[in-house]
Amino acid sequence: MMNRFIAVFVLVLSSMVTYSQQLKVDALSCEYKSNPLGLDILQPKLSWKLQAENRNTSQTHFQILVSDNLKDLQANKGNVWDSKKIASNQSVNIIYSGTKLISTKKYYWKVKVWDNHNLSVWSETAYWQMGLLSKADWKNAQWIAYDKIADSNVNILPVDGKKDTFKENNILPIFRKSVNVIKTVKSATLFISGLGHFECSLNGKKVGDDFLAPGWTKYDKEALYVTYDLTNSIKTGENVFGVMLGNGFYYIPPVSGRYRKLKVAFGYPKMICRLAIEYTDGTKTDVVSNSSWKTAPSPITFSSIFGGEDYNANLEQKGWNLPKFNDSNWKSALPVDGPELNAQKEEPIQIFDRFAAKTITEVANKDWIYDFGQNSSAIIELKVSGKKGDTIRITPAELLKEDGLVTQKNIGGPSYFNYILKGDGIETWRPKFMYTGFRYLQVKGGVPKGKNNPSNKAVIEDLKALHIRNAATTVGSFSSSNELFNQTFDLINWSVKSNMMSVFTDCPHREKLGWLEQLHLMGSSISYNYDVAPLFKKALQDMKNSQTADGLIPEIAPEYVKFEWGGDMFRDSPEWGSSSILLPWYLYKWYGDQQAMVDYYPMMQRYISYLKTKANNHILSQGLGDWYDLGPNAPGVSQLTPMGVTGTAIYYYDLKTLAKIATKIGKTQDAETYEKLAVEVKKAFNHKFFNAETKQYASGSQTANAMAVYLGLVNEKDKKAVVENIIKDIRNRDNSLTAGDIGYRYLLRVLEDEGRSDVIFDMNSRADKPGYGMQLAKGATALTESWAALTTVSNNHLMLGHLMEWFYSGVGGIRQDEESIAWNKIKIEPEIVGDLTSANTSYNSPYGTIASNWKKIGNVFELEVTIPANTNAEIYIPFRTNQTLTESNQKIEKFGLETNRAIVKIGSGTYLFKVQ
Repeated sequence: MMNRFIAVFVLVLSSMVTYSQQLKVDALSCEYKSNPLGLDILQPKLSWKLQAENRNTSQTHFQILVSDNLKDLQANKGNVWDSKKIASNQSVNIIYSGTKLISTKKYYWKVKVWDNHNLSVWSETAYWQMGLLSKADWKNAQWIAYDKIADSNVNILPVDGKKDTFKENNILPIFRKSVNVIKTVKSATLFISGLGHFECSLNGKKVGDDFLAPGWTKYDKEALYVTYDLTNSIKTGENVFGVMLGNGFYYIPPVSGRYRKLKVAFGYPKMICRLAIEYTDGTKTDVVSNSSWKTAPSPITFSSIFGGEDYNANLEQKGWNLPKFNDSNWKSALPVDGPELNAQKEEPIQIFDRFAAKTITEVANKDWIYDFGQNSSAIIELKVSGKKGDTIRITPAELLKEDGLVTQKNIGGPSYFNYILKGDGIETWRPKFMYTGFRYLQVKGGVPKGKNNPSNKAVIEDLKALHIRNAATTVGSFSSSNELFNQTFDLINWSVKSNMMSVFTDCPHREKLGWLEQLHLMGSSISYNYDVAPLFKKALQDMKNSQTADGLIPEIAPEYVKFEWGGDMFRDSPEWGSSSILLPWYLYKWYGDQQAMVDYYPMMQRYISYLKTKANNHILSQGLGDWYDLGPNAPGVSQLTPMGVTGTAIYYYDLKTLAKIATKIGKTQDAETYEKLAVEVKKAFNHKFFNAETKQYASGSQTANAMAVYLGLVNEKDKKAVVENIIKDIRNRDNSLTAGDIGYRYLLRVLEDEGRSDVIFDMNSRADKPGYGMQLAKGATALTESWAALTTVSNNHLMLGHLMEWFYSGVGGIRQDEESIAWNKIKIEPEIVGDLTSANTSYNSPYGTIASNWKKIGNVFELEVTIPANTNAEIYIPFRTNQTLTESNQKIEKFGLETNRAIVKIGSGTYLFKVQ
């Protein structure tokens, strides 16, 4: 009966609308990017979004045209691909099916869309440019270096805790190449990689606005290259390319007195490039890296991704990257071997926020403390004047000691920046190959401008913190009437931004490693805020490259260190490695990307087989368990939940998920095998951990019970009682949480699913117990590693930010229907709990913006929702039988009812519901 009432409601609303002739196709993307360069995918995926003024708009047909020239496309000719008019509502991830794509070539495309209101429209033109599809496409370009590491010193997977076998700083080189252009350029494209990282300039100007390019990888398996369009930068006559290299994770110099988390050494810095030039007369030429390039040491005298960076301005060679420079004293570049190359597909790292100091304070030892007010992933920008040879040392930190000096005990040290002045007016410097996480900077050797300077030290004209992160597009927003929740949102968001690089790191300072549990546990929280599909796919490739011969997915990827402290607990934990199975499924559900399930299916199979070999009667007890839960001791390995609970629960979830993946990609026999094994694992789990009398799992911890419920291990007849036990435990602890890194997300999911967001509110709207409120009360400006914001551990950490997901799905009520793919079926079900009186939430989904804005004034409740074209939604509105429901001041007579909710089904458009 409810469905019939809903259908009537939709028809009535449709009849109220006056048809408009406005339909627009925008947001064209290829492989999740707008007009991407350097694609190395032979069948890229194309997407677009519809903008429509008519309510209930859906796409009925589309036609894609792809051409290798603009003239044909403008004449509506697809000389590379004409899909013809296809009856389909698909607008997300349409696979290119035209003629074979050619390396370096640019392709132009557009799409025509027809909708259910008999409207049709062409999009604007978009394009993509291909990268280099084979080794031959590099046109004999060579990896080149200043010098080569001794073979005996190469160590691609060092073991933690092992002593150094050698101590050696390395030369950070610069390279230059002069290119003479005598004809008019039609196009110029640079394909370049530098390991660990590079900065390229053309005629003295930096190429691109990225930082730490390319993204870091498992370098024995692959390196990434970046593509730049230089068409408007190449000039007639002499052009000079300059390239500066840094170490990154490719080489961490074993230098005493500088912090290192690990000792990886793939080799000394090296680079490779191809410049492809096409002239207006149709001729082409290539400039490639080889021994004709010249090289010399750079003014960077030390660079470590962990230990900092030193720069001696007196070693600068003025004009080195400009025409007419005399490089006769430079040596020829040394050709060396290098890894396989693939195009970088994730967004680059870029500078975003620029922070000036909130306070500048002199401390007892005459150093100066700059407080920027925000803990973030950042680099410094120093402007200084002084005498030749004056040295400025800048030490970053998250926290201060009682004496006001910085401390690096919780982030690893010594790590600092040194700058030696050349004595030439105001000098400006930024480190090029090292970032870290900090709020404070301690400055030695200089005095801030305007401050008393009796010793005539160098003058710090300005010092800024420049926040850097992956340039993934922001797609979400949230604000509410609860200021603590708004502050918590910012707290978590800063930890997300600070750990979103070319991998998702745990922290931006001490480790900078890609700990994998974050991907599946924080994946939804991150995806509500940022368009991270390419970064998730890059993470899958890092997992594939790091998988061991026996199938293990290590806890970090790329794996730069083999952790052996405590046995294999920091290398083999199912809750971490399971991202290799769960992430492809989440990519499909969030973004409609099926290709990841196909591409990484062998990796998933090998990992699930590995877990099977490690199971004892289907129970997995290795690893870290519910890391950093709130037990009686200092946080670390699981204290409240016995080993075996979380690992086996995730194992079961892996099997169920892998069965769905196998079914989706046509591996039905595999699916049956995984389903059968899942049945056995569930039986063993309940036999070992479930107490039928108390209705508790294992120790009855929040994590044990919540994971059993959410992951489907509880038998239906016992579910209600187990959920009641979860709530009872929270209430008995004065509404306190105990779950850690692994369990907390599942605790929140269960409470939301069971309609108990009131409990979530009570747990997280306080500052007197360990949690987000306590972190804020202690002055944290980014999410900390421990619930209690301990000063002994990281104060900018990604792993515990799971409440972000609830802000969107609970408070805002923006959720996917269970059958939805890429948000084509939406649920809006805001939770009006606690003292909340309003919330404004939006998410720019693959189909367009979903918005939920609600407010409660007295007995009146208003909900304004926006649903994107080509989707539909069910709206769950708080309602009691003695109230009236209207939409845009029109009374709704018939609708569904369910547990104090009115349920209406709508198509696209913006709607204003009111209950009074």
